[in-house]
Amino acid sequence: MADSDTKAPVKAKPAALRKGALVKVNREAYQASIEATASDSTPPDYIFTGPGELLLVKGDYGQVRWNRPVPDVWLQMDQLESFG
Repeated sequence: MADSDTKAPVKAKPAALRKGALVKVNREAYQASIEATASDSTPPDYIFTGPGELLLVKGDYGQVRWNRPVPDVWLQMDQLESFG
């Protein structure tokens, strides 16, 4: 008797973000992160509305450039989501 019926279904992993992708920050993931505690207590709205361009991916972090006169930022990839 196979016990495959008792296993939980595997969740589909979201498509990985790649260099050049347009992204925005997931508000819930960001506010629960260490990056949020190290930054200004009220983050700018533009990071949550996007789009920012993913410039580089290194390990669990991605470098994002916003279409504004602000510095590029490094954020955890699990805090980013596809824009649109």
